[in-house]
Amino acid sequence: MSRLTLQTPETAPEGSRPYLAQARARNGFIPNLLGVLANAPTAIETYLTVGEINGRSSFTLAEREVVQITAATNHGCAFCVAGHTAIAYKQGKLPVELVEALREQTPLPDDRLEALAAFTRAVIRRRGAVDDAELQAFRAAGYGDQQVVEVILGVALATLCNFSNSLAGTELNPELAAYRWQPKA
Repeated sequence: MSRLTLQTPETAPEGSRPYLAQARARNGFIPNLLGVLANAPTAIETYLTVGEINGRSSFTLAEREVVQITAATNHGCAFCVAGHTAIAYKQGKLPVELVEALREQTPLPDDRLEALAAFTRAVIRRRGAVDDAELQAFRAAGYGDQQVVEVILGVALATLCNFSNSLAGTELNPELAAYRWQPKA
């Protein structure tokens, strides 16, 4: 059971209601993450707005999901790992080997995406203060300054939802149950 109220379009603060109604219309259900964020209209607005902006970054959908799943596994957010696994499979049509390696935090079968995951882990672990070798390895994989900053953007987005879910103890929606994930003990 969630430690915070799971808001609905009927119970949420007025400023959150349109966002929840849009989510229900778009998905056919309201992800419990949004129900939690709806407790603060500015939080749900920030998440959805920054998510839309992140979707316009120079990264492909696969690259964005590498950042999101890497952040979620590193933050231990089972809800976000499940949600982004669903996106990776349904929208991204990503290969099982790639998605499972992300979920298991093992080396990715694609060197460029592995460099992205490694850099994302370094940004999280070092709170942005990556060392020169980590930055150079990312650049050597073909990424530039724009993508350096876009990794930080993706981590910032992930941090909002990962930390909210961890604090709330957000339960997984039945629609995401097939993608359940548990952090390694």
